[in-house]
Amino acid sequence: MKKFTSALLAGAVMSVAMAGSAWAEGKTIGVSWSNFQEERWKTDEAAMKGAIEANGDTYISADAQSSSAKQLSDVESLMAQGVDALIVLAQDTQAIIPAVQAAADEGVPVIAYDRLIEDDRAFYLTFDNVEVGRMQARAVFAAQPTGNYVMIKGSPTDPNADFLRGGQQEILQDAIDAGDITIVGEAYTDGWLPANAQRNMEQILTAQDNNVDAVVASNDGTAGGVVAALTAQGMEGIPVSGQDGDHAALNRVAKGTQTVSVWKDARELGKAAGEIAAQLADGTAMADIDGAAEWTSPSGTTMTAKFLAPVPVTADNLDVVVDAGWISKEDLCQGVESGPSPCN
Repeated sequence: MKKFTSALLAGAVMSVAMAGSAWAEGKTIGVSWSNFQEERWKTDEAAMKGAIEANGDTYISADAQSSSAKQLSDVESLMAQGVDALIVLAQDTQAIIPAVQAAADEGVPVIAYDRLIEDDRAFYLTFDNVEVGRMQARAVFAAQPTGNYVMIKGSPTDPNADFLRGGQQEILQDAIDAGDITIVGEAYTDGWLPANAQRNMEQILTAQDNNVDAVVASNDGTAGGVVAALTAQGMEGIPVSGQDGDHAALNRVAKGTQTVSVWKDARELGKAAGEIAAQLADGTAMADIDGAAEWTSPSGTTMTAKFLAPVPVTADNLDVVVDAGWISKEDLCQGVESGPSPCN
């Protein structure tokens, strides 16, 4: 029915414009976003949409607004529009499984975008999140190798939160065993919301009478909440980690209120998703995608995955994000006085 409808549409517009005919013959790639609260998702979307449209395909999307129930409804709606492939940024890795099943029943390939969906029918595309966690802890540990640490984790419904936490622990374990570091507080951040991270940090500071020396926060949004809580207590400047390369976070790195933002170039991830979706829609096997490899999830599910490499950005290499066109020097250095290069 879908091919029949497309053919009718192509015939109807052929006499109007060749562009219309090309659109009708292209594939439709549906994207289900968990939310747009994080700055980075808009960057991902622009790159993804650009890659899809450059291939002559059509981009359609839905925003679940942090609701796992709405995301299921969104996927159902995207399927009803006749998508040829689905890209899903899962709000809840378990709640989304019925959507993967529905897509599989219709022969529609699914890409688990940036967040794991533990189903071997989904192609997992992300950065190496365990390594991101290692990078975060390495940077904080280098700045503060002793003292009381706080671990501000991601959402409990996102497997990435535990991947990150595992990588962080690998780096800190020897110092913990030696008694050099004590973890005095640890909390998940519901929905990755900065306000929730700030509240968690405020509660830990109160419980510890502000006796905290470093914070390993799992992304830039949570880091922003942490820095707000620290600033309110006159404690800004103690080591704090993050990830995503959010502009506000990179500005904090330049100012010295955040130690590291592990940069995952969302432009590359979004572009890869758009290109892989087109290949899968054309019938390419998951294992034949360039850079794909067999990977076993924490629960033992064998999946096909592709991992991109992250880059830790600290005060020592801020030039890298400016040189890459990720952020302008003006935005990076706003409010910075005598900061690191390129803000000096």
